[in-house]
Amino acid sequence: MTGRPEHTAAETGAEPRRGDRFVIPLLLSSAFVVILNETIMSVALPVLNRDLGIPVSTGQWLTSAFMLVMAVVIPVTGFLLQRFHVRQVFIAAMTLFSAGTLICFLAPGFAVLLLGRIVQAGGTAIMMPLLMTTVLNMVPADRRGRTMGNISIVMSVAPAVGPTLSGFILSVLDWRWMFGIVLPIAVLSLIIGTAFIRNVTEPRPAAVDVLSVVVSAFAFGGLVYGFSGLGGEGGGTAAVPPWAAIAVGAVALVLFIARQLRLQRDDRALLDLRVFRSGAFSLSIVLVAVSFMSLFGAIILLPVYIQNVLERDPLVTGLVVLPGGLVMGLIAPVVGRLFDRYGPRPLVSPGAALVALVLWGMTLLGPGTPLAYLVALHMLLSLGLGFMFTPLLTGALGSLRPELYSHGSAVVGTVQQLAAAAGTAMFVAVMSAVAASRIGAGAGEIAAQAGGIHVAFQLGAVIGTLAFAATLFVRRAPEQRPAPEGEEQPA
Repeated sequence: MTGRPEHTAAETGAEPRRGDRFVIPLLLSSAFVVILNETIMSVALPVLNRDLGIPVSTGQWLTSAFMLVMAVVIPVTGFLLQRFHVRQVFIAAMTLFSAGTLICFLAPGFAVLLLGRIVQAGGTAIMMPLLMTTVLNMVPADRRGRTMGNISIVMSVAPAVGPTLSGFILSVLDWRWMFGIVLPIAVLSLIIGTAFIRNVTEPRPAAVDVLSVVVSAFAFGGLVYGFSGLGGEGGGTAAVPPWAAIAVGAVALVLFIARQLRLQRDDRALLDLRVFRSGAFSLSIVLVAVSFMSLFGAIILLPVYIQNVLERDPLVTGLVVLPGGLVMGLIAPVVGRLFDRYGPRPLVSPGAALVALVLWGMTLLGPGTPLAYLVALHMLLSLGLGFMFTPLLTGALGSLRPELYSHGSAVVGTVQQLAAAAGTAMFVAVMSAVAASRIGAGAGEIAAQAGGIHVAFQLGAVIGTLAFAATLFVRRAPEQRPAPEGEEQPA
C-alpha cells in the first residue's frame, strides 16, 4: 500500500511525541460529549411532543433519524480514515456535531430540530471509529488494554449519564438547554483539538466507490430502520413497514458484500471485509453483537418495567439504571490493565457467565419486585458486560494488520448500531406479543406486561448462555504487522 507511514508508535513501541500525548485525551473527551448526546433525548421525547405539538410517532424520528444517519455514515468512516489525516477527520466530526447542536438549540420547531439531530449524528458517527483507529496506530500492543479501557468508560458512562442529565435539565430549564449546555463544551473541544491535535497517521490516495455508498445506505439504513420500527421507535404510522425495510436492507447487504469482495482485490473497497479473515476478530464481533443486544434489550425493557409494571416515575427510572453505568465505567481501566497482563479469555468468560446469570435473574421480575433487587441486577449486568467489552474490542482490533485498522473500527461501529437496533426489536417484539396474547386471554394489563417482560428476558438468558459457551473459544491473537508492499494479506 502506498502512502502508509514507515513506522508508527504502536508498531515500534516508541513513546509518542510530546504533542501526540494530547491526541487521545482530546479524542476521549470529545467522544464522551457526542455519545452523551446520543442518549440525552431518551427521557425528553414526551416533553418535546407536548411543547412542539407533535404526535408520538413524529417525535420518535428525533431518535430514529439519528440512528439511521449513524448506520449510513459509520461504514464510510473506513474510507475517510484512510483518505484523510486524523486532524482533518476530527475537525470535520466536531464541526458537524457543534453545528448540529447549535441548530437544535436555536430550533423554532420540529423540522429544524430534526435537521439539527441529523447533522449531529453525522459527527457522532465519525468520532468513535476515529478514536479507536487512532489508539491502534499510536498505542503499543502491550498497553492497548488500559487505553481501550478508557474508551469503555466513555462508551458506558456517557449513555448512563445522558438520561439522568436530561431529566435534571428538563426539571429546571427549557428543553433547548439540553443542547445549550452541551454546545460550549463541543465548541471548546473543537478549538482545543484544532490547536493541539497533530497528524499521527499518513493517509493514502483512495477513491470512494459511490455505488458502495448508495448500497450501504440501503443495507444498513434499511436494517436499522426496520429493527427500530419493530422495537417501537418508528411509531405506529411508519411510512415503510418494518418488515419491508428489513427485507430491502437484507438484499442490499448481500449486494454490498458482493461489491466489497470484488473491490477489495484492488484495495478499493469502501469497507474491507478481509477483517473477517481473522478468526479472533470474527468471534469477538459476534460476541460484541450479542453483548450489545443484551445491553440495549435490557435498557429498553427496564424503563418499561419500572414505569408500567412498578408504576414509578421517569426520575426513578433514571436513578435505577445510573449506578450500573457508573460501575461499568469504574471497572473499565482495571479490566484494561488485566487484559494487558492476562489476555481476553480469563476476563470474557466470567463476564459472559455473569451476564447470563443476571438475565436469568431478570426472568424473576414481577409486579412486587423491590427496586433494590433491580438496582443490584442492573449493576451486576453492567459488571459482566464491563468484563466483556474492553477485552473483546481490544482483541478484535488488535488481531488485524495496521492497514485494516480503520475498516475494523468501522465494522465494530456498524455492528454495534445493528445489534442495538436488533436487540431492542427482539426484546420489545417478544414482550409485546406475549402481553397482547395474555390480554386477549383476559389478564390485566400490568400482569400481561409483566408476563411479556418475563418471556423476553427468558429469550435473552438463553442467548446469553450460548454466548458464554462461545467465549470458551476466545484466544489472544498475536500482534499483526503491516503486509509488505504489494503483498496480499494472508488469512
